[in-house]
Amino acid sequence: MRKTVTASVLALTVVALTPGYAVPAKATGTARAVGVVAASSGTCASGELCLWPKEGYKGAKQTYELAGIDIESCVPLPAGTSAQALANRTGRPVTTYQSAECAETGEFETYPGSGTWLPKSPYRVRAFKVWES
Repeated sequence: MRKTVTASVLALTVVALTPGYAVPAKATGTARAVGVVAASSGTCASGELCLWPKEGYKGAKQTYELAGIDIESCVPLPAGTSAQALANRTGRPVTTYQSAECAETGEFETYPGSGTWLPKSPYRVRAFKVWES
C-alpha cells in the first residue's frame, strides 16, 4: 500500500508541476490526503470560479459565484486586471478568454466545472463565460 500511495503522490506531483495541465479535483484531494500539496495550493470553495493574477495561485484572488453571474454572458474582469491561474468549481463549463469582450479572435479555452485547477493559463484571462451544463 505504501508503495502505491508514494507512486501516486509522485505521479500527481509531476502532473501538478506540468505547465498548463488541469489537475482534476479528485487527484488534488488524493494528494492532500497524504500530506502533499498538489497544483491547487490556492483555495476555492465548491460552487465558485476563482481567478488569481499570477500563476501558481498567487496574488489577490477574485471569486465569482453562480448567483452573481448571468449564464452564457460575457463577464469581463475589472479594468486593468487579468488572471494567470484559475479553479473552476462551479459545476458548469467555463470558457476563459484572452479578450475582455469574449471575442473568439484571441485565445480561449473551456474548462469542465467538475473541479478543474489550472496553475498556469497559456494566456492572460481577461473575461469568461459560464455555460449551462
